[in-house]
Amino acid sequence: MNILILGAGAVGGYFGGRLLQSGADVTFLVRKKREEQLRGNGLVIKSVHGDFSTSVKTLTAGQGAGRSFDLIILSTKAYHFDNAIRDVEPYVSSHTMLLPLLNGYSHIETLQDRFGKEKVLGGLCFIESTLNEEGEIIHTSQRHDVVFGELNREITPRVKQVESIMDQANFTSKLSGDIVTEMWNKYIFITALSGMTTLFNSSMGPILESPYGKELYLQLLNELSQVALSHGVCLDEKVVDHNFNAAASMGFHMKSSMLRDMEKKMQVEAEHLQGEFLRLASRYKLNTPILKVAYNNLKVYEVKLREGLADV
Repeated sequence: MNILILGAGAVGGYFGGRLLQSGADVTFLVRKKREEQLRGNGLVIKSVHGDFSTSVKTLTAGQGAGRSFDLIILSTKAYHFDNAIRDVEPYVSSHTMLLPLLNGYSHIETLQDRFGKEKVLGGLCFIESTLNEEGEIIHTSQRHDVVFGELNREITPRVKQVESIMDQANFTSKLSGDIVTEMWNKYIFITALSGMTTLFNSSMGPILESPYGKELYLQLLNELSQVALSHGVCLDEKVVDHNFNAAASMGFHMKSSMLRDMEKKMQVEAEHLQGEFLRLASRYKLNTPILKVAYNNLKVYEVKLREGLADV
């Protein structure tokens, strides 16, 4: 199976590098600047699960058009998603599987509309990683998980083939029989985590030790869960407790990737996460006050970022 990974950043670079380490046939579709960086330094992973560096095969948008891949893994940020679709289109053929590892769920329908329902798998990942100034991937969490499966819940020969390749790599992989529910659980988890840590500009520990931190966190999780249930998502009755306990167990100094992006004065995925939940809440006439505050905080940040204000 030949694999194309869109992006060689903190997520795509990490999982693609681990696949390469296990002997998989991996190519990275990257921007010109990242290609030059990889050509000069190679792909470098510094991880609690072991360091690894290697040279890699790369393509830039449009290069080698007409060549197709068996599996394309999309690991881009949501705000680059439209460009990502255009970039991968020349490499999609009738047998190609598309595996998005983006947060959220609305991108699934976009991919299905563009490429056909039969080509799109469901997927998600759990990892805390970032790129340093040298372009090295710094992985600091024990978790480095990929979950994937057919959106219709079938266990097909093609996802079994993906499973056999993922299982050989130095990360945790899981073939799910209900990837839709797992994606929504992650969607709720990451929307709450990013919303709270960016709202208070803090890692998890100080938030949970503050007078109303736990109460506000649980209220936000409840709001998100009610939106998902109203949208017809099948959730475990203890989804709020599970998500809160998962966040609380991540350590005093744990920050969401969105907060780390804000600290670097980068774009954030406010529309794809909190914004999409708010649009669904409006559709179902649900009151979500904590979600609105978290979203509005991110929109204020975006305005300040756009205007180049010094105190962003």
